Amino acid sequence: MTTSTQQQTLRQQVLVLYLASSALDSPVVGWSVYDGTGESTPTTGDSDVPPYESGLDALKDGWRLFQAAQLLPPQPGHEYDVSFLKHEFFFEKLV
Repeated sequence: MTTSTQQQTLRQQVLVLYLASSALDSPVVGWSVYDGTGESTPTTGDSDVPPYESGLDALKDGWRLFQAAQLLPPQPGHEYDVSFLKHEFFFEKLV
């Protein structure tokens, strides 16, 4: 198989993990999975158990980290506001 043929058959899987803090070894509090192979169609909320306990566990299983949320401090007076999950990490696998 040539390199160009291998590149044409690779598909991307994306894993989005929301962690309890900015540390990759902190617990997963939310997640989404997207499968570019078409072999599965996971949806948000289809499981009560996260695919990994931490971002570090995803790395150990072969997922590649390609984006982490920018760390922005809260504005004064808004330290305890409830909002979006801010510790978002994107991982990918090419299969």
